[in-house]
Amino acid sequence: MQKGKINVQTENIFPIIKKFLYSDHEIFLREIISNAVDATQKLKTLASIGKYKGELGDLTIQVILDPKAKTLTIKDRGIGMTAEEIDKYINEIAFSSAEEFVKKFKTKSEAETNAIIGHFGLGFYSSFMVSEKVELLTKTYKKGGATKAMKWECDGSPEYTVTEIDKKDRGTEIVLHIDKESKEFLEEQRILSLLKRYSKFLPVSIQFGTEKISEKLEGEKDKDGNDKYIEVEKDRIINNTSPLWKKKPADCTDENYKSFYRELYPMTFEDPLFHIHLNVDYPFNLTGILYFPKVKKNLEVQKDKIQLFSNQVFVTDSVEGIVPEFLTLLHGVIDSPDIPLNVSRSYLQSDSNVKKISNYIMRKVADKLEELFKKDRESFEKKWDDIKVFIQYGMISEAKFYERAEKISLFKNTEGKYFTFEEYKKHIKKNQTDKDKKLNYLYTNDPEGQHAFIEAAKNRGYDVLVMDGVLDNHFINAVEQKLSDSFFKRVDADTLDKLIQKEEELPSKLDGKQKEELKKIIERNIDAKKFTLSFENLSESDLPFMITQNEFMRRMKDMQQTGGGGGMFMGDMPETYNLVANANGAAFSQLLEEKAEEKQDGLVKQLYDLALLSQNLLKGEALTTFIKRSVDIIK
Repeated sequence: MQKGKINVQTENIFPIIKKFLYSDHEIFLREIISNAVDATQKLKTLASIGKYKGELGDLTIQVILDPKAKTLTIKDRGIGMTAEEIDKYINEIAFSSAEEFVKKFKTKSEAETNAIIGHFGLGFYSSFMVSEKVELLTKTYKKGGATKAMKWECDGSPEYTVTEIDKKDRGTEIVLHIDKESKEFLEEQRILSLLKRYSKFLPVSIQFGTEKISEKLEGEKDKDGNDKYIEVEKDRIINNTSPLWKKKPADCTDENYKSFYRELYPMTFEDPLFHIHLNVDYPFNLTGILYFPKVKKNLEVQKDKIQLFSNQVFVTDSVEGIVPEFLTLLHGVIDSPDIPLNVSRSYLQSDSNVKKISNYIMRKVADKLEELFKKDRESFEKKWDDIKVFIQYGMISEAKFYERAEKISLFKNTEGKYFTFEEYKKHIKKNQTDKDKKLNYLYTNDPEGQHAFIEAAKNRGYDVLVMDGVLDNHFINAVEQKLSDSFFKRVDADTLDKLIQKEEELPSKLDGKQKEELKKIIERNIDAKKFTLSFENLSESDLPFMITQNEFMRRMKDMQQTGGGGGMFMGDMPETYNLVANANGAAFSQLLEEKAEEKQDGLVKQLYDLALLSQNLLKGEALTTFIKRSVDIIK
C-alpha cells in the first residue's frame, strides 16, 4: 500500500472545491462522464494509429446507482492508468493528462487532437462536491511491466491511499460515496435527468439502468392478422452518439432536420420554418444547426433554446452574451471545442474566439435569409409574418445585421402586399410626399380598430402599412433614423391634411363667431382634462369628430409598455388625446341652427360618443348611456 499527500498549494483543497470550483454541484456528473469519454476516445485514437493492437470490444460507459450502498459509479473501458499515471494525473492536479496526450501525438491533425482533449485534473475533483469518499479503480491498456490494476482512495482530506487490486478488464471505475447533503444524487430520476441534460449527445454510448420496450415478434401475427409485440427489458442508452450536426449537410434531408428538431424539443409540436447547418474549421472549429422557429409574441418564451456544446459535451442553454442578443430567439445547437467547458460567463463574453464565432453565426444567418429571399420570393413572403420579429430584433440591436437585412426586410400593407424598403419608397413617393418634400409613411397597429381612418386614407389615394408586431414601435424608430426625409405616422395620429400637408387647404364654412359658439357647446359636453379641442377644415364627407393622438407622445408611451425608450421621462403621464371638430361638417351646421340647449347637448354627446367608440374609448356607464340614447333616437 502507498500512502501520500496530494500535491496542492493550499492545506485542504476540498472545501474550496465544494464552495467555489463550480457554482452548481450537479456539474460533477458531467465532468466525470466527460473524463470517461476522453479515456475511451483516446483508446480509439491509439487503435486507429496502430499504437494499440488489442480488442476494443464494447466501449459503452456504464453509470451504476446503488441507493442502499449510497454509491454512484461511473465505469469505462478506456485507456486506464498505471500507478505512475495516477500519481501524476490525480495526485499532481496541476497536470492534465489530455494535454500530455496531445503533446505526445503532435503528428495528428488539429481536428483529431481537439477530439481527444480532456479535462482530467480539476474535473475529477468535482466529485468531492457531493462525496464523502471517492474510490478510483483502474487498469491500464498497456501490457508488460508495471501495469497492475490499482485502487486510489481519498476521504476528502489531502491524504490518500493507493493499493494493488485484482481487476481483469482495462479502464477506470470511479465510485462516489454520496454524502448526506447530496442524497438527491441517489435518486434514479435525478441522475436520469442529469444524464439527459449533459450527456445526451456524447460520442460514446452511456448506459444507465434498464427500460421496457415493445419488440415485434418476427413472423408472428395475432388472431386479427396484426403484428405481435412482446415487452422486453433492455439496457437504457441515454445518448445519440452521432447527432445530426456532426454530419455533412449534403448527407442530411429535410426530414432529418425536422426529426432532430423534435429530438431537441420533444414538447414542441410545430415544425421550424427553416434551418442553417453550420460547419467551419477555420479560423475556429464550429459545427451546429440553428432553426428559425415561429416566433410568438412573448419573446421571453423563445429564449434559452440554443444549446451550447463543447465536443458534444453540454455546456449551457443560456447563450446571452456569447451570441448577439437577437440570435437567442433561434433554436438549435452550437458545438465548438474552442469554447472551454469550465470558465466564467465574463470570460466567454471577452474571449476572442467567442466573438469570432458570434460574428460568423450572424453572417451565416444573414446569408441564409438572403438566399431564401432571392431563391423564392413568394415563399419568403409567406414566412415573413413568422420571422419578422426575429429580423427586426436583429436590425434594431446590431448595426452590421441591419446593413445586411435592409435589402430583404419587408413592409406589408393593409392589402396584404409585401414590399422591400426601396420598392415601397417608389410605391408611395408620388402621393405621400408633402409640401416640404418629406415622404410620409402611414401605418396602422390595429387594422380593425382603425378601419375608418384607413378607409379615409385609401380614399385619398394613400397606402397604409400594417405595423402591429410586438417590436414594431421600436423598429419604426430605427428605420426612421436610417431613411432620409421620411416620417412614420400612425393613420389616426391626426387628420389626413395634417398627416400629409399639401399646398392646398380647404376653406372653412364657419366664421369666427360660429366657431366660438360651437366651441362652448362642445366643451360643456366633453372631458376637457383628457381632450384638447381643435377645429379643422375637413371635407364634408369626413366625420364630424375625430380623436387623434400626438404621434411622438403616443409612440413613446407604446415603447414604454414594451420595455423600450421613453420610460425615463414619460413617467406615469396620463393618456391625452386631440378631439378634432370638422368645421365643414353638416352636423355642426345643423347644431348651430338648433336653439334648444338640451337638443344641442344631445347631438354633441351622440357625435362625441361615436368618436370615442371608434377608438375603443367608450366603456362602462358611458357606453350604457350611449346605447340607451341611440335607442331613443331610433324611436
